[in-house]
Amino acid sequence: MKHEILAALAEVERQHAVRVLLAVESGSRAWGFVSQDSDYDVRFIYVHSRDWYLRIFAERDVIEPEGEGLLDPSGWELRKALRLFSKCNIALNEWLNSPIVYREAEGLRCQLQALMPAFFNPIAAIHHYLSMARTALDAREAGAISVKKLFYVLRALFACRWIERTTSQPPTEFKRLVDSVTDDTEKSWIAELLRQKAGGCEADMATLTQQRLDAYTSELTGLDTYATRTPRPSKTSHEPLDAIFRQWAM
Repeated sequence: MKHEILAALAEVERQHAVRVLLAVESGSRAWGFVSQDSDYDVRFIYVHSRDWYLRIFAERDVIEPEGEGLLDPSGWELRKALRLFSKCNIALNEWLNSPIVYREAEGLRCQLQALMPAFFNPIAAIHHYLSMARTALDAREAGAISVKKLFYVLRALFACRWIERTTSQPPTEFKRLVDSVTDDTEKSWIAELLRQKAGGCEADMATLTQQRLDAYTSELTGLDTYATRTPRPSKTSHEPLDAIFRQWAM
């Protein structure tokens, strides 16, 4: 599949006259809980030539090429990505920490990873993951929930635990979260869920007991309170991001 992904990225560059600076896997494949029918959620950051930026009207800063089969590509223009990074965009942070990299202009990802602690906002991060968990929980039906949605809940909840304990960006890989913030009982249950997901489809159903549902719902409420009481971080100068933009776009 990597050959098809690289070919799709090359076609993006040809059609849009851009240069792809970073292309990674996002979603379940990057997180580490793949199903038989999981998509390849390829996410990329690209840059235009200098003249594209010297215009009085801004143009579209997203590329969403039509994928084929399981391929689901989408990309952000560099300036858009840097603006979102300055606001602690969690999806972008996860891209930057993805364990699966398809294309990389040497240096860019390391530059942004080094700046991530300075721009990390635990309040914004907690709210991002809380929203993800609650949306997935709302999709359950009569005590049952799809395996895919259940993993969304668990990953988001464990990411919140990580933030509460470390006030830092959670790892993209689910296993690192499980190893760091769960007890033996949860680890055993999750290991069984991972086996079920790996051998089945994303629409397969799992049972979430009322006891676990109540415990997780209560924990999410507590995390909401934590986010409310956490002091807002001080603003960080955008100059390092301006420098990165000038380096890669000019």
